Amino acid sequence: MEEELKPFWGKIFNFDWKFGLFLILLICIPRFALVLQANQIANYSWLGLIMLISAIVPFLFLSKQGRRKIGVKKTENFSWLLIALAVGLVFSIALYYLGTVLYGNTFENWYYYIAQSYNIPTGIDEEGKLVLFSIMAVTGMTFSPIGEELFFRGIVHSSIATSWGDKRATLIDSSAFALVHISHFGLVFVNQEWRFLLVPTIIWVLSMFCVSILFYICRMRSGSILGAIVCHAAFNLGMIYCIFYQISG
Repeated sequence: MEEELKPFWGKIFNFDWKFGLFLILLICIPRFALVLQANQIANYSWLGLIMLISAIVPFLFLSKQGRRKIGVKKTENFSWLLIALAVGLVFSIALYYLGTVLYGNTFENWYYYIAQSYNIPTGIDEEGKLVLFSIMAVTGMTFSPIGEELFFRGIVHSSIATSWGDKRATLIDSSAFALVHISHFGLVFVNQEWRFLLVPTIIWVLSMFCVSILFYICRMRSGSILGAIVCHAAFNLGMIYCIFYQISG
């Protein structure tokens, strides 16, 4: 039987929950710290590198068989790619309205806080806004969906599932995904000081956990990691649209 890990790594690790936990610690702790630093200094150039590393990890560690096991293969159900697109957009826009109803345009609103990192110029005309939106949309629909899905719904999920099954693996990879997003919103840097927003953070983390479950469902239903990537990309598109044309409109 062909091993999931490449021969070199197979001498060091087993493809099991310990390997999955090792990857979570290896990637998520530095990522958490770097995102917090980026929020403080308003320099997000490192985030693309983080996503690139997350995308490379499966190809660094896994054999061809291992990559197929995590979903790097042809989509089996193309109709689910369209469903994934719709699901991601709907969830993202619903999360915008939830934040607006509860917190309005304040830093307790997750999209409003994240919007500050986009640095949309005040008074920008519609043509300029469309160009900037297009750039941010392409970037947001590429780097984090590919990197995070190959990592969380891909190699991390499959390694843990080998030991404990898909249900437990989904709970663990979704929890890791949700908690690491506290660095994006929850522990916020406002007026030159750090603040922890307890209730908004709980809502945000639960939302990230739920959308992570949706990403996994789309992966399984489509028969490929591409289902999760499409759903994630659609979610990011919805968020970026709300930031540009609702919050900053």
